[in-house]
Amino acid sequence: MSQVVGSITPRVVSREVRLKRRPVGMPVPSDFELAEVTLAQPGDGEFLVRNLYMSVDPYMRGRMIDRKSYVPPFELDEAMGGGCVGVVESSNHERFNVGDHVLGMNGWREYWVSDGTDVQTVDPHLAPVQAYLGVLGMPGLTAYVGLLEIGALADGDTVFVSGAAGAVGSVVCQIAKIKGCRVVGSAGSAAKLDWLSAVAGVDEVIDYKGAGDLRDALGEACPDGIDVYFDNVGGAHLEAALDLMNTGGRIVACGSISTYNATEPPPGPRNMFRVVTNRLTIRGFIVTDHWDRFGAFVRDASGWIAAGQLKWEETVHEGIESAPAAFLGLFTGENLGKMLVRL
Repeated sequence: MSQVVGSITPRVVSREVRLKRRPVGMPVPSDFELAEVTLAQPGDGEFLVRNLYMSVDPYMRGRMIDRKSYVPPFELDEAMGGGCVGVVESSNHERFNVGDHVLGMNGWREYWVSDGTDVQTVDPHLAPVQAYLGVLGMPGLTAYVGLLEIGALADGDTVFVSGAAGAVGSVVCQIAKIKGCRVVGSAGSAAKLDWLSAVAGVDEVIDYKGAGDLRDALGEACPDGIDVYFDNVGGAHLEAALDLMNTGGRIVACGSISTYNATEPPPGPRNMFRVVTNRLTIRGFIVTDHWDRFGAFVRDASGWIAAGQLKWEETVHEGIESAPAAFLGLFTGENLGKMLVRL
């Protein structure tokens, strides 16, 4: 059994970010507050983790609203939660040893104490530890399950990915290329478009901010139609894709970031009749329903990484105090790849 390290002080001061009030529309910095708490050393069957990196993700915006959903809302004046990877600093747990790197859901704070529930060790030799919050973590699994199972990808498909330079979209693009598909991706900056073309190997890119009519731009990029649309954005992207879906096409409804800060319900696509006429399948999914695929995903993804077929980018903010700004940057397109906070 691991023992508490003697050099660790009896109590640890940890900073954490709390939700101060529920945002209306686009969140602002004053919706959050930075607070300090004092943690006791771990008791029997517990261990202390110092977070190295935490994740900010678009789905967290929904948790800031007090409503029933697939995940409970954040409570006001309490530390928020989310993906994090850290190192065990002291332990009274038989399975978690000092120096182990662990993955958990206690982000938005510097330290936490756990009994091991919903915590797993990760291998820092396979990839940098923060990769387990991105390409080898929930975003990567989302891309893998969404494209291969929900989207029923087939060799030779034409795949359109919105939000293609984000944490999920960038992995979707590369898996589709690995599987022999033609890939079209949309993004909103020259740097993102360049990365998609030069690094991810995307066949055609669309600057959705500068393309003018998105439907026309997508039609030029997909002259033979779209077989699979991986939707991270919703709104105008979904409407444009519906017009160009091939008969029997599949739409993977992963996210709708263009609507997350809307104060009124946005209008739906005006061309939903395409679902009937083109015999389309639209299917939403939540990645946490598919943890049984995690082993297969890590096996395949690590092989692709080793072969140089799967690459990733990270946008990193420094310090717990920068976490709200990192989160807000998701909605202004600041991130290329996974948005992280280094603690």
